[in-house]
Amino acid sequence: MLSLLYQEGPSTEGIFRRSGSAKTCKELKEKLDSGAEVDLTCESIFVTASLFKDFLRNIPGSILSSQLCDKWVSVMDQGNNEEKIKSIQRLIEQLPRANVVLLRYIFGVLHGIKMRSEENQMNAFNLAICIAPSLLWPPISSTPDIESEFTKKISSLVQFLTENCCRIFGEEITSLFGEI
Repeated sequence: MLSLLYQEGPSTEGIFRRSGSAKTCKELKEKLDSGAEVDLTCESIFVTASLFKDFLRNIPGSILSSQLCDKWVSVMDQGNNEEKIKSIQRLIEQLPRANVVLLRYIFGVLHGIKMRSEENQMNAFNLAICIAPSLLWPPISSTPDIESEFTKKISSLVQFLTENCCRIFGEEITSLFGEI
């Protein structure tokens, strides 16, 4: 799924913004959940992107860990970019290894898409708006106003992560998928 998004995402206008067919997504999710083999290359890339966001939303406690929610939110209140990057790296060290591996691939994909934003209209800000709610959510539900403010803060964090992913995760994230 990520490999396909890495290949096709950068040349797809509105990737992660436009939704795939709800019916197709539901059918494919059921197949994937049952363990059946699914050939996503035959599907719209928007279906793949929608399925991937759904997968992220179903990670228990979120990929960035709802337990660290307050710490993630406070990162963006820190002084300069270097301080933010160091704080983010310390938070990443607290995540389960599987989450870190997946995050590296996710930001490798987002970096590739961002690098061709003139073509796909998905700069770091737009990507963050679309993907942030799937990466972290508060551990308890709250009022719509508080959730809206939280989403803005997390979007700002994800934008920063996307813009600085090579410094945060290392330059090798740009080549995790090899030459495709």
